[in-house]
Amino acid sequence: MRWDRLFEDLEDQLASEWEAERAALDTEAERLRLAGLSLRERLRALAGTDAAVSLDCVDGTGARGTVSAVGADWFALAVATRRGGALLVPFAGAAAIGMSHEAMLRTARPEPAVARLADRMTLGFVLRDLSRRRIPVTLALTAGRELSGTIDRAGADHLDLALHERDQPRRADAVSGHRIVPIAVLVWVRLESAATLA
Repeated sequence: MRWDRLFEDLEDQLASEWEAERAALDTEAERLRLAGLSLRERLRALAGTDAAVSLDCVDGTGARGTVSAVGADWFALAVATRRGGALLVPFAGAAAIGMSHEAMLRTARPEPAVARLADRMTLGFVLRDLSRRRIPVTLALTAGRELSGTIDRAGADHLDLALHERDQPRRADAVSGHRIVPIAVLVWVRLESAATLA
């Protein structure tokens, strides 16, 4: 009888040790998975959902809304204001992104990504499209300044902006100046018309 009990105790100990080892391996595997997770993947898990996010930008400004699109180096935030619209935010322009705990956990386990064209679109590509469509924009710069106008051209690492009032179309008599703006100093780009990105 005592021998039976001894063997049962040994079996229980062995089972406990195996369970502890398996749990340790699972924890390490989860750590490795999270170590490879990018901000882009986490934001992509929010794109198209109704999960509200609060954005703190590197220039001290902020916004609230939902993530409507994610590109190679930027994301679009459908802004929750009376005016509406969208902000294009380079990843480097975001200081912190707040969301509910549920949304935070959902982004830590994103669905396997299906390759889409939007995933390869860089901010420069999107800026060139805005230039082509002549959509008025407001640019927030890292120095804390805002510039409003229409993008005339967008190069590899900069854009040409014709300055004019926010709600006016670009006309020669409305343009008050021109600026070359490096893309690296953009905090966000606000679309001033009803244009959307999805």
